Amino acid sequence: MLSGGIVLAAAIAGAVHMAGGPMVTEGSAPLPPSQGIPRPSPTPRLPADVLNITPPSDRVSGVPGTMRVTRTTCPVKAAVTPDLRQHLVDIAVQEWAFFGYGMVDQTIGERDEEPRPPSGGRRGRPRIAPEEGARVAASIGGYWAVTPEGAWIVDRQNETWGGDGTGARWNSPWSAAFISWVMCEAGLGGPAVFQRAVAHHRYIDQAIRARDTGAGQSAFLAYDGGEAEILPGDLLCSGRRPAYRTLAERRRQLGEGASTHCDLVVSADVERQWFLAVGGNVRSAVTLKIIPAEWDAQRRRLRPFRPGDPRMGDNPYRGVRPIFAHLKLRTGAGDAGGLASSATVRALACVAMPLPQPLARLLPEGPSGPC
Repeated sequence: MLSGGIVLAAAIAGAVHMAGGPMVTEGSAPLPPSQGIPRPSPTPRLPADVLNITPPSDRVSGVPGTMRVTRTTCPVKAAVTPDLRQHLVDIAVQEWAFFGYGMVDQTIGERDEEPRPPSGGRRGRPRIAPEEGARVAASIGGYWAVTPEGAWIVDRQNETWGGDGTGARWNSPWSAAFISWVMCEAGLGGPAVFQRAVAHHRYIDQAIRARDTGAGQSAFLAYDGGEAEILPGDLLCSGRRPAYRTLAERRRQLGEGASTHCDLVVSADVERQWFLAVGGNVRSAVTLKIIPAEWDAQRRRLRPFRPGDPRMGDNPYRGVRPIFAHLKLRTGAGDAGGLASSATVRALACVAMPLPQPLARLLPEGPSGPC
C-alpha cells in the first residue's frame, strides 16, 4: 500500500476503533439484539492510489433538493479477467464500510426489511435521521447516475427532499442502481457486457439469454443456485414479486417486469456454511448479508440453502427468500481472496488496530494478504 493509503488507514482505524464502548453511526440503528454487535462509525473511502475508482458522489453536484447528475460515463475494461473478481469485492466492501457495516444475518432468520415496530404495523424502509440522509445522499445519487433513468430519478427525489427533508427514503428502490454502479466502476461499462438498469431483472435476463444462446458479450451467465461453483464477484439473486424459486420460473417470464434483488458475493465459507454478499438499499443502506448455505455432497460444492426442498426437512430459515439465480462471472477464480483480502480490510490491518466488530466476527482469523 502506498504512503497515502497508510496515512488514511490510520484515520480509518481511529474512526472505527471501538475502545471505550461502542460507537453507533448517527442516524443508523444498531444491529438487532440477536446479534449483539453494535454498528461502528462509517469508514472513509480509500484514496485513488489504493483503490482506483471514482467515488459515486463525484457523479453528482448540489445538495439534496438541488442535486443533479453530472457524470454518467463508465470505464471500459478490455476483457473480463480473473483479477476482476477481487476488484468487484474491493468496490462493494468499501461502500459497505462507508455506510457503517450494517448486516442482515439470514442464518438466524433476519429479513431484508426493517423489523416490525413493537407497536405493530408493516415492515419496510423507515425514514433515516436527516444527518445520515444528507451524508449518503450524493453517494446514492451517484449510483443512480450510471443508469439510463438516473437523472430523472434524482430530479424527482429533489422534490421529495424539498417536501419531506433529507430523512425521506428514496422514491425508487436503488439496489439495482448500486449493482450497476459497482459494475460500471469495475470496467463493465458497455451495455452488451452488463446491462446497467434500475431493475435487477434486466441484467438477470441478459445473463439467462447469454447462457441459453452461448452468444453475446455478457460478463455473466445465469445458473440455478448450486448448479455452478459460487465465487467472490458473482451475484446471488432472489425474487420478491413473483417469488421465483428456480431459474426456469424466470425463464418463462423473460422480458417481463419483476421485483427482484441481487447481492454481490464477497466470501464463501464451507466450514461456517454461509455466503457473505453485499447489496444496496437493504434497510436503506449498503448492507452485508449472511446467506445460509449447505454442502452439496454430490457436486462437492457449497450451495445456497433451498427453502421448501423436501430433502431438507423443516426449514430453519423461515421467511428468507430463496436464491433463484446465480449470475456467474465469465472468468476463472484467480486470486480472489474475497472479504479478507479486500482493500478496506487490508488498509485497516496496516496500522495493526482491531477490526470493527462486524468484521472481527466475520473474519476471526483476521485479514489476508499484505498490508
